[in-house]
Amino acid sequence: MKSIYDSHVRYLTAVCLRYIPSEDETKDVLQEAFIKIFSSIGTFRGSDSALRAWMRRIVVNEALMHLRRRSKDPLFLGDNALPHDVPEEDPEPEGIPPDVLQQMIMRLPEGCRAIFNLYVFEQKSHKEIARLLGIKENSSTSQFHRAKSLMASMIKDYRDAQRLEK
Repeated sequence: MKSIYDSHVRYLTAVCLRYIPSEDETKDVLQEAFIKIFSSIGTFRGSDSALRAWMRRIVVNEALMHLRRRSKDPLFLGDNALPHDVPEEDPEPEGIPPDVLQQMIMRLPEGCRAIFNLYVFEQKSHKEIARLLGIKENSSTSQFHRAKSLMASMIKDYRDAQRLEK
């Protein structure tokens, strides 16, 4: 178990941090996830890459459950929650360092961030996301578009700041 933990903890921490920005909360979520992983690892059959994907799914599910438990406000806003200043084009994130992109993602509101991560990184459809989160499919779609708009604004601001520094 120690070797499994040691070889996957950094990766799973990075996955968890996409959903939970607080390091303390991430540690709590990872602890719960590893309890689930180790209590059912005896039933797992598959390759090392399948094991990693299985563990990632457990961590993502734990992170989502944690967000739902601790959220006093609704995690997901209504369909009309799009920002007023939506850029006409989505700027591509090319040339922006990964750590800067990660910081931008972490600045998204929780609901948008969760849906953005599920759609982009976990490659879930809006139908799957809606089922996972107990929301309507069009709420998932609108929250994703809101996340994209916010990311586009942050990318534009970053690029503008980079131009000014030169």
